[in-house]
Amino acid sequence: MLGENHSLINDFPDYQDLILKLSESDNGFAQDNKKYSALDKEIRTLELNDAPIDDSAMHQLKHDRAELKDALYQRLLDASN
Repeated sequence: MLGENHSLINDFPDYQDLILKLSESDNGFAQDNKKYSALDKEIRTLELNDAPIDDSAMHQLKHDRAELKDALYQRLLDASN
């Protein structure tokens, strides 16, 4: 769906407490989460404005977001064990 919020807390509500904890205590996680959030916001804005960039550029943004999300999720899994 266009313009959908894919923040970590929105997509992983069961990890909300851990996301907040790591964002405060793990500088690397906090920086990557901030980067992920900014990328997600950029994609949402472009989608809501009829994506004034070419398809390959949008695909690359979404690919980058997915890779970063996967890495952050893996860090959540590691921290929860």
